[in-house]
Amino acid sequence: MEMNIALLPGDGIGPEVIAQAVKVVRAVGKKFGHTINFEEAPVGAAAIDQTGNPYPDTTHEVCLRADAVLFGAIGDPKYDNDPKAKVRPEQGLLEMRKKLGLFANVRPTFTFPSLIHKSPLKLERVEGVDFVFFRELTGGIYFGEPRGRNEQGTKAFDTNVYTKEEITRLARMGFEAAQKRRKLLTCVDKANVLATSRLWRETVQELAPEYPDVKVEYEFVDAVAMRLIQWPKAYDVLITENLFGDILTDEASVISGSMGLMPSASVGTENKLFEPIHGSYPQAAGKDIANPLATVLSAAMMFEYAFDMKAEAQAISDVVNKSLAEGIVTEDIAEGAKAYKTSEVGDWLAENL
Repeated sequence: MEMNIALLPGDGIGPEVIAQAVKVVRAVGKKFGHTINFEEAPVGAAAIDQTGNPYPDTTHEVCLRADAVLFGAIGDPKYDNDPKAKVRPEQGLLEMRKKLGLFANVRPTFTFPSLIHKSPLKLERVEGVDFVFFRELTGGIYFGEPRGRNEQGTKAFDTNVYTKEEITRLARMGFEAAQKRRKLLTCVDKANVLATSRLWRETVQELAPEYPDVKVEYEFVDAVAMRLIQWPKAYDVLITENLFGDILTDEASVISGSMGLMPSASVGTENKLFEPIHGSYPQAAGKDIANPLATVLSAAMMFEYAFDMKAEAQAISDVVNKSLAEGIVTEDIAEGAKAYKTSEVGDWLAENL
């Protein structure tokens, strides 16, 4: 099979971790007999520096031509430290999601047997954890209008808006995923306070009879934030709005023991993008020390979600687990043992595929 993949390395460690994912994807192509074509384009601060736009039209066209997008990271301190900057790298991420119609972020949380001791939670709480968040990506307070400040600059406001259609399409993805897993769906909201959350809960309640094999639970976001730490094994598939999902998925990411290990997908009706959940980590940029495994596992998700190639995805997951078991890891998880460079880990993974 021939596949066309857009590469958006982005900022900070993005180019370094994407380079390792490319090595692995090429090795998978060779192993399984696929022809894989890559086309690279700038995004984020890198794109601002080149074009003044964090998500240029030319980058969008590259994404539209591709069968899938592999994305690194966005963010640069020179913008983070300037609250008055009119153009920011993160605006490119929001624009990209909106233009590509990436309305659902799929973020799994699971543990690695050889690293389970690195979790900040007790062994009995995390052993066997396996759940996935479906976060709505293109609605809510990040996109609602109006937004801004009053003329005096003393008051700021953002608007949280959701439509029934936006909720329905995300919820259906969650229900369908639950049917293939443990048949448990949790709707995360704040229906005791927010009108938008009441619409979320009503919509999910209306859909539930169409999926009689799925048990549905409704929990307030603050309760979920607590139970993710107390008893994360209680969850299977969770669906939620943009802001709540942004916060809860970052909380969940540390359960595995390292943010550098968790992949994610952002999907829409036509386009699919795959990225690690960590940020641009500018302090490590160019030092060849960043953990590439989350990006490599995002490539595994790409094979499964974009191309329905489960064997290829499993081959990547297996070699990642082998690297962890044999200690072929970067300094963030080396624990005093030999630490390998980012590029060395990528080379090892490709060779062992």
